[in-house]
Amino acid sequence: MPKDFTIRPIDSKADRKTFIDLPFRLYADDPNWVPPLKGEALGLVTPAKNGWFSHAKAQLYLAERAGKVVGRISAHIDTLALEMPAAQGFGPGVGQFGLLDAEDGEIAAALIETAEGWLRAQGMTRVLGPISMSIWEEPGLLIEGYDHPPTIMMGHAKPEYRGWIEGAGYLPVKQLMTYDLDITQEFPPIVRRIISSGEKNPRIVIREVNKNRFDEEAAIILAILNDAWSDNWGFVPLTPPEIKDVGVKLKPIVFNDLIRIAEVDGRPVAFMITLPDLNEAIAPFKGKLFPFNVIKLLWWLRAPKVRTMRVPLMGVVKELQSSRLASQLAFMMIEYIRRAAITKYAATRGEIGWVLDDNQGMRSIAETINSKINKVYQVYEKTL
Repeated sequence: MPKDFTIRPIDSKADRKTFIDLPFRLYADDPNWVPPLKGEALGLVTPAKNGWFSHAKAQLYLAERAGKVVGRISAHIDTLALEMPAAQGFGPGVGQFGLLDAEDGEIAAALIETAEGWLRAQGMTRVLGPISMSIWEEPGLLIEGYDHPPTIMMGHAKPEYRGWIEGAGYLPVKQLMTYDLDITQEFPPIVRRIISSGEKNPRIVIREVNKNRFDEEAAIILAILNDAWSDNWGFVPLTPPEIKDVGVKLKPIVFNDLIRIAEVDGRPVAFMITLPDLNEAIAPFKGKLFPFNVIKLLWWLRAPKVRTMRVPLMGVVKELQSSRLASQLAFMMIEYIRRAAITKYAATRGEIGWVLDDNQGMRSIAETINSKINKVYQVYEKTL
C-alpha cells in the first residue's frame, strides 16, 4: 500500500524553522516536555550559528502528509568522530541520526530509513543514534524517567520512540544516566572526613572561576576536559569554534561560585561545572522570548532562584584518575558548590550527569554521596 506521506530534504531558513516547530505540536500535551527557546533550537541546526559544523555536516528531513508536517530527522557525520578509535564508539565509517520526532511508527521508520540512505551514500557503514547533533549536546534516547522534566541541555522523548527505533533494527550500545541528589542533606561522615582532610592539605586549592576572565578560564577547563575524557566512549574533542558558541550561550548562566577549578601545587588538575536549571525559568515561555519573556529572563538571571542545579561536566586529568586524590578533589568541589547552591540560589536538588554506564569512578562518587539514578538515556547502533 503506498504511503500517504512524503519525506524531503530541507536546507532553507524557512524549512529549518518548520523543523524546530514540530515538537511544539507533538509534545503540546506532555507536561514534562520543556519547550526550548526557538532561537537556540534554530541555532543548533544552522551551520553559521553552530561551531560543530566546522568539522561536521548534516542533512535535515521533513515528513509531510496532506501539507502538514508529521515528522523530522537529521542525518549527520562528524569528521572528528571518524578519526576516533573504533573501540571508543565512533571511528571510521560511523555516521549518526538525531532530532527524530514523528506522529506514528510508520513515519518514524521511513524517516530512519531515509537518514540511513543518506549516510550510506556518504560512505558510512554504521550508524549511532539518536545523537542531537553533537555528542556534547543531547545524546541518547530517554528510556527511563519520563515522569519529570529534563534539566537544562538534557533531552526528552515519548515512550513509544524506543519501540520505533528498536523496530528499525537498532541495538543498544551505551547507556547514559543522570543522578538525583537532595543537596539539603549533608554528605555521609566518610565524605565529610575526606573533605576535611583535603582542606588541611596546603597543596590543594579549590577556587571559583573568574567570569571576568571568561576566555582564559574556559581554556583551562577545555584543556582538562579534553585530557580527562579522551579515553571515554563517544569522546570527540571540543574545538575552539564550539567553545566559542557554547560560551555565548552559557555565559549568562555562569556564576563564579558554581564552577570550580581544583589546583594541586598551583596546577589546574580538575574542574566542576554547575548550572542553575534554566529550564525552570523558560518552561512557561513556550519557546518565545519576545516581546515580554526576555525581560522576565533578564530579571531572573540577575539573581536566579532555582530548585535544581545541574552538573553537566566534571573532569580530572588522566594521570590522577583512579587515585584517592581524584576522589578527594571531586568531593571537595561538590561540597563547596552544594553550599553555594543552597545559601545563594535556594536550590534543594542537584542532578549529576550524564554519566556513562561504564564510568565506574564517577558512578561510585555519585553513589557515595547518596544520589540515585533518575533518568536513563540509550544510544543505539546499526550496521548499514
